[in-house]
Amino acid sequence: MDHFHYKDGTLHAEEVALSDIAAEVGTPFYCYSTATLTRHFALFQEALEGLPHLICFAMKSNSNQAVIRTLAALGAGMDVVSIGEYLRAKAAGVPGERIVFSGVGKTREDMRAALLGGIRQFNVESEPELRALSAEASALGLRAPITLRINPDVDARTHEKIATGKKENKFGIPISRARAVYAEAAALPGIEVVGIDVHIGSQLTELEPFEEAYQKVADLTIALRADGHDIRRLDLGGGLGIPYTRSNEAPPLPLDYGALIKRTLGHLGCEIEIEPGRLISGNAGVLVSQVIWVKQGEGRDFLIVDAAMNDLVRPSMYGAHHDIVPLIEPAVGAAPHSFDVVGPVCETGDTFAKDRALTDLAEGDLVAFRSAGAYGAVMASEYNTRPLIPEVLVHGAEFAVIRPRPSYDEMINRDIIPNWL
Repeated sequence: MDHFHYKDGTLHAEEVALSDIAAEVGTPFYCYSTATLTRHFALFQEALEGLPHLICFAMKSNSNQAVIRTLAALGAGMDVVSIGEYLRAKAAGVPGERIVFSGVGKTREDMRAALLGGIRQFNVESEPELRALSAEASALGLRAPITLRINPDVDARTHEKIATGKKENKFGIPISRARAVYAEAAALPGIEVVGIDVHIGSQLTELEPFEEAYQKVADLTIALRADGHDIRRLDLGGGLGIPYTRSNEAPPLPLDYGALIKRTLGHLGCEIEIEPGRLISGNAGVLVSQVIWVKQGEGRDFLIVDAAMNDLVRPSMYGAHHDIVPLIEPAVGAAPHSFDVVGPVCETGDTFAKDRALTDLAEGDLVAFRSAGAYGAVMASEYNTRPLIPEVLVHGAEFAVIRPRPSYDEMINRDIIPNWL
């Protein structure tokens, strides 16, 4: 469920007509719903009720500070994968003790910054990272709290580019070496072992891969405790999928996911951390765009809109589907028209949908790409010297621009011409 709905014939975000936002900020733009963010976070809180837990929002899905602050005010922690995300979380008011630092490529500079700024834990991905972190923490007179990210060799049954739990993926330490690496970690002077981390992928639409991975985590917890390690936290990652279409997708509900966690891991007495991103922010956002032209081609019609692959890259990069709906509610029984929906970038890959059945649209009409709140704005670029588009947050009957559109002069003036030219 989300809070984008037709009211008086016009698509609204909560109580604000998206057409009113378009009139003020121009198109294209992203719009997020506070009520939807809040509801989706609450679903995970409900799902883990009865277990000690922390829900750490995966900032890579949406890192706007207004979104982060909205969730932090509800009690969320943050899962960051770069020092930039860490600093962004801190700037939004998230305390270090509610930030976990993931990612395979943390540098020594990243480690020092997070150690000095405060951190809940580092999710360590390799032995070289572990040794470097110990050295950096020791030099500061600190001990770094860590989990080791374990690669359980589990097929997440998701898109190959977002699967992370197979042995051929770059993530984590093979589970076959886990006990040896934990023994090394315990012997390092700058390291405090606090738990285990696992994350098998994104946009999972069934629970079986989670169950397989979590059972391996349960067995490993028992083995590590027998080895003398104080395993008190289990970071289970994120990955629960969302319905990108309104017709045939039905991913598991957070309540079912929570029941799985309780069944497989609840007996261990550990604090549970999860890192949902897409399920919290995905359906909390839309991308609003305007039709530039309707072009008749050879055997197909093209709907050319002012959003492009640089604004929303998921269809080009992953072949992803986003429902596209008009801002003006179609009349009951309106005949559909088939379009290829494309943007203005000079790439054939700048295609959002092929042979998509929509109501008949014309130049100047507005459309919304649904389920665009995750991996939309955060993956945007200025390709073709196109400005990053505004982000807007709605709260009831109010809205605010939370990232403005830069001017062309601002973009161009960032370049520096060397003195020999």
